Amino acid sequence: METKLVTIFGGGGFVGRALAQELFARGWRVRIAQREPRRAFAVKALGSLGQTQFAAADITRPDSVARAVAGADAVVNLVGLLKGDFEAAHVTGAETIARATAAAGIPTLVHVSAIGADSASPSAYGRTKGEGEAAVRAVFPAATIVRPSIIFGRDDKFTNRFAGLIRSLPVVPLIAAETKFQPVFVADVAKSLAEAVANPGTHAGKTYALGGPDILSMAQINAWLAEATGRTPSFIPLPAAASCALATLTGWAPGAPITKDQLAMLATDNVVDPALPGLAELGVKPTPLAAVAPSWLTGYRKHGRFGDQARA
Repeated sequence: METKLVTIFGGGGFVGRALAQELFARGWRVRIAQREPRRAFAVKALGSLGQTQFAAADITRPDSVARAVAGADAVVNLVGLLKGDFEAAHVTGAETIARATAAAGIPTLVHVSAIGADSASPSAYGRTKGEGEAAVRAVFPAATIVRPSIIFGRDDKFTNRFAGLIRSLPVVPLIAAETKFQPVFVADVAKSLAEAVANPGTHAGKTYALGGPDILSMAQINAWLAEATGRTPSFIPLPAAASCALATLTGWAPGAPITKDQLAMLATDNVVDPALPGLAELGVKPTPLAAVAPSWLTGYRKHGRFGDQARA
């Protein structure tokens, strides 16, 4: 295992850091490939001396992708966008990575997609994720495809975003209040991906759906976050027309609360397909949100970790 090398595209991000740490623990060397490697230098501190490499790579440029996978034993594609050029990131880039992996004779490719990936999806995100899966399968049939639900963890943009709103606003508007999610812990996702990398003979060619043990609506998630942080805001579910107007009028702006495409994504529940294998088949026991999130939500309480969780 000490000589094994995996190239992780997008490895400096939230999931990539957790995956790198898991692979380091298993003795793998990790090459982080992304457009600006300097943004991922913090990953180096997670491993031992000599375990980390960095490569500048633009997934829409085949030459840079080929250099990034050269000499690797496995490749993981974590690249994904919630806003921007979905076609380039989710379809063209995914196909480029798969082609380069196949051309280099690398036996293992793990492609991270998302629940809701469907070429017929009304959202550009879901549609391009579905088309990306098809493009990867066409050139690398043995790829392992992993579809996680919303991923939570200490540095996420999910629990932290909503906890920040709850801390700041006495009245919190809820978009898609009844839409259901199956949040999955980032460490569980990392373990799943590492298992797929380490044991391709078992997982190659399969598609996995990853979700946590709890299915919660948007309203239930926000209510739990309020309780966990000792806050008592009023929650106001927005009607569909109001949500659409908000997305139309502000979705184009940087930092907008929601885009029209994200609103389209929220029209469908984000839960695992029971027909697909999941965490259990990858040997991972799912972690409940309530078991770990309080450790990083203390900062959203009045007086931080010394605050009374029972009162605002």
